Amino acid sequence: MNKKNNILMAEIKLTDAEVEAAVRVLRSGKLRQGKECRAFEEEFAEKVGAKCAVTCASGTAALHLAYMTLLKPSDEVLVPSFTFIATASMVTMSGGKPVFCDIDPETFLIDLRDAERKITSRTKVISPVHLFGNPCDVEAIRKFADKYGLKIVWDAAQAHGATFKGKDVGSFGEFVCYSFYPSKNMFVGEGGMICTNNSELGNRVRYLRTHGQTDKYYHTMLGFNYRMTDVEAAIGREQLKRLDSMLHIRRQNAEILNRGLTGIQGIRPQKTTPNACHAWHQYSVVIEPEDFRCTRAELAKFLEARGVATNVHYPRGLHQQPIFERMYGKVVLPNTESLAKNILALPVHHGLSKADVERIVEVIYEAGRHFNGKTHGLSQV
Repeated sequence: MNKKNNILMAEIKLTDAEVEAAVRVLRSGKLRQGKECRAFEEEFAEKVGAKCAVTCASGTAALHLAYMTLLKPSDEVLVPSFTFIATASMVTMSGGKPVFCDIDPETFLIDLRDAERKITSRTKVISPVHLFGNPCDVEAIRKFADKYGLKIVWDAAQAHGATFKGKDVGSFGEFVCYSFYPSKNMFVGEGGMICTNNSELGNRVRYLRTHGQTDKYYHTMLGFNYRMTDVEAAIGREQLKRLDSMLHIRRQNAEILNRGLTGIQGIRPQKTTPNACHAWHQYSVVIEPEDFRCTRAELAKFLEARGVATNVHYPRGLHQQPIFERMYGKVVLPNTESLAKNILALPVHHGLSKADVERIVEVIYEAGRHFNGKTHGLSQV
């Protein structure tokens, strides 16, 4: 297939308005954190329904700042093992200890039954991840946290625009942490955002973000330079205006994939949490080799040969990462390990046409015929 006709995993293109906003800041010479960051914070907080929002350098920085605000040395944090490393590594960098929990094999989200087994007197925080944009059961996690006296740091790095019972996930909890990395639903280059409904916590994060400085050259705590630039914030402000339209396309694309792949033996899409609206940062399926008659790698190679990109998020659980095995010992988490072996991400982004998405389904049916000799109809598309 001609390269220009390939179906890619992401479309990272800024609009003219976004480019012009960045150029305007560049021409002003006021590049550091300033009025654009303040405006972005206000607009983002209003969009998600949070009391306040704080810009920062990255999603990783957002998590680090949240953990630094809540943790004391040796405090434990319950973390799903199936997520990006920053959810756990920033616990360690804040002096705490991540305690790895298994996930639900259908939603791919933290399994509270496994988390409950790992509660100790040192457990202080739970950090649920709205993985791939699939919201956690917010009510269940809040009840769990209340039962055990835990704070919540929500990792919403992949969940811009996701909702639970009609409310944006950014409106819940002590801290909700976002990323604006290029592959995300909102992409400004780098950058992150922390939302909170607690003004005192919000102010503390602001100080920690700027070397613990509460007045000019007056430092009352240790902090970092975790500031966003006004260039990134200017792009973010413009991009926030089109977030809903990008999400609408992602959700339409996911619906085509869900409808088209339903009933294919050996292909199991991520299940959306009941009462939630998925943001579809990634569209991931589980390949069941015994039923589909091929491995994940074989299917990915088949799709690639026909111009459909794929990716693996993630090839191992965090508890299987060498650094964490060395630090905390080996752990067995069956659902996480099985998912890591068999998960495959398919394109779902806002740059795809309906024909592109239908082509993805068509190629997967073609793969089914190729590997197991069965004939699948395409009436679902």
